[in-house]
Amino acid sequence: MTYITANDRSLTATPPGTAAIQRTLMWLIGAGGAIVFIEPSPYELATLTGIVVFFATGLRMRPMFLPLLVLLVVMNLGYTICAAYLMDQKEIVNWILTSWYMAITVVFFAMALSENTFDRLSALRRGLIAGAVIASLSGVAGYFHLVPGGYDLLTLYGRARGTFKDPNVLSAFLILPALFTLQSVVTDKFWKASRNALALGIIALAVLLAFSRASWGQFAGCSAFMLLLMYLTSQERSQRQRIVLTALAGIAAAALMLAVLLSMSSVSDLFEQRASFNQTYDSGRFGRFGRHVLGFQMALDLPLGIGPLQFTKYFPEDTHNSFLNAFMSGGWIAGVCFPALVFITVVMGFKIVFVRVPWQRMYLALFSAFLGTVCEAFIIDVDHWRHFWMMLGAMWAMFAAAYIYRGTRREQMEAQLT
Repeated sequence: MTYITANDRSLTATPPGTAAIQRTLMWLIGAGGAIVFIEPSPYELATLTGIVVFFATGLRMRPMFLPLLVLLVVMNLGYTICAAYLMDQKEIVNWILTSWYMAITVVFFAMALSENTFDRLSALRRGLIAGAVIASLSGVAGYFHLVPGGYDLLTLYGRARGTFKDPNVLSAFLILPALFTLQSVVTDKFWKASRNALALGIIALAVLLAFSRASWGQFAGCSAFMLLLMYLTSQERSQRQRIVLTALAGIAAAALMLAVLLSMSSVSDLFEQRASFNQTYDSGRFGRFGRHVLGFQMALDLPLGIGPLQFTKYFPEDTHNSFLNAFMSGGWIAGVCFPALVFITVVMGFKIVFVRVPWQRMYLALFSAFLGTVCEAFIIDVDHWRHFWMMLGAMWAMFAAAYIYRGTRREQMEAQLT
């Protein structure tokens, strides 16, 4: 359905055939986001097609999106200005174009998901889950040598990467689909909950075998945070009890799965290595956190930064901090705009947690995953993660959709009283 307010009288219902095409494209975008080891990836193709089709069938820029648009444009102008002296390098040009493209996708998701929100977000949700299961199965199959030649293709440094180039990005992508399946386990009827429990188990196994410490913490933290929000927003006592019982059962199942896997020497050895907090690339003056301090000190003296992909010319490794990378790659302009954009989104996200809308359950998963990724951005570079920008655009769509829905309900109540 399309929600109409007093300011949206020109908006008409989407024809059924067009709406079906739009939902299909949203599903393809979600599923395509799980296959990114080839370029252009299915995600790019589906998103570009979606942009063309949605604009051809009607999308509007809402006043609420203007701050988002301004911050994205100014941030990318900062990147472009600071990279001007590097434009003779192909990888720099590609980095800048990718940044602008990600910004376009943010605006697209904001505009597309702010209308017909429940149907389009549901389609995107189903696509993400399907893609996550495919990526997870490929990663697990590669790790356990279940596919001839799959170990070299589907793993990296002994860690599952599936259909991604990097195990860290695979496991980070899986968080949101995992939360969606967890919600189904908690709230849906037996058979649907059982199917999603199976999908959740497959995804959780892939997250574990990717051996990303950040994603382990994000998976646990986001799940707990989302279940807490679901508990607080639930209006039924039986639902709250089910949330608590499911959480306890999930902890027990996770502990059992971990115990079984750790009985395998190949898993336990890498797990012990990755679980250690005493990693050589984290500690020391030029370790991960040492670079953060030195990098921010350096940024204070460089209004124009050093340009994209230049950090390793001064330090042994990349920034591994998206906020620092914004300063380094785009100077003070991007260094201010990126955190402003992120933290404004988080603050606005908290404000609509308790707003009763038809898509509230899906929103709680989206917000939890986005907040977890923001936390992860302090220790890793998420600047070009497709799913991060998709979630950012979807968050702004939720703000607009909640405002429209509340306006519509208020008008309906006023009409009933007159």
